[in-house]
Amino acid sequence: MKITVLGAGAWGTAFGQVLADAGNDVTMWAMEPEIVAGIRDNHRNHVRLPFIEHLPDNMTATGDRAESVKDAEIVVVAIAAQFARVALAEFKGLIPDDAIVVSLMKGIERNTNKRMDEVVRESLDLPAERFAAVSGPNLSKEIALRQPAATVVGCENLDNATKVAKACTTDYFKAFVTTDVIGLEMCGSLKNVVALAVGMARGAGYGENTAAMIETRGLAELTALGKAAGADPKTFAGLAGVGDLIATCGSPLSRNYTFGANLGKGLSKEEATKVSNGVAEGVPTTDAVVALGDELGVPTPLAYAMSRVLDEGISCAEMLSQLFGREITAE
Repeated sequence: MKITVLGAGAWGTAFGQVLADAGNDVTMWAMEPEIVAGIRDNHRNHVRLPFIEHLPDNMTATGDRAESVKDAEIVVVAIAAQFARVALAEFKGLIPDDAIVVSLMKGIERNTNKRMDEVVRESLDLPAERFAAVSGPNLSKEIALRQPAATVVGCENLDNATKVAKACTTDYFKAFVTTDVIGLEMCGSLKNVVALAVGMARGAGYGENTAAMIETRGLAELTALGKAAGADPKTFAGLAGVGDLIATCGSPLSRNYTFGANLGKGLSKEEATKVSNGVAEGVPTTDAVVALGDELGVPTPLAYAMSRVLDEGISCAEMLSQLFGREITAE
């Protein structure tokens, strides 16, 4: 198939390579002229994936929006979540009427508290059956190195989910399908808040017990939130939930984990922003999770504690003490 990837960051480029390895003709769209020229002329993205010597020959790049999506059967969106609405407005009317639009983004939009499926569909005036989300334990560097991994493709139309899954399945990358788009979206965004907290605990010097406590209570929190929003709780026990949580909370390759670790070492939010590699989506997502919990009537003690870390600068010890009340409750 002819597939376009909007955004040539590390994950967008790595996923583009997966699509190319699966036999598709892939066009990367990027705003940065040096990235476009590097992929188009030298089959390298030396800015975002410098350790990959040669991207597949069936990958090219352009900075022209209309040219990038012309005749595309699948359009993949790999833009920073908080900039998605503005960026996608420029593509409205350019994307073919029968193309499936796939989101790789994980986050909740600041100010509106909307999931990425809502942002993409609103921005492009897209029906639900033509929107798909991809989410799972997918650290971009490992996938770029073609290490074995799996993901989940979610779409209300199972045939379209299967079409996207086939387009990104290779001998090292396996895609599963679901119709639970809400669950997939919420797993992908909410786990970033948990990763911030685990990273902070690690940075502060705490060990396995503390990390396991944060991860499991965090999972319970985001599962309850997802269920209240209409998601299938089983989604949170699979690749997109537990799987992504394990990968994101256990690896310094995760930007959210790294950001949290810098907070745990005593850096302020502003200092951590400067030294962390790339955007940590969990930062703007944290307050959105608290707001969503208030709206749905679901307690979010972990997200609330992390929001105090980010807004007030409380310590890791204070954050951890806020996770539990004094009373004894069922797990």
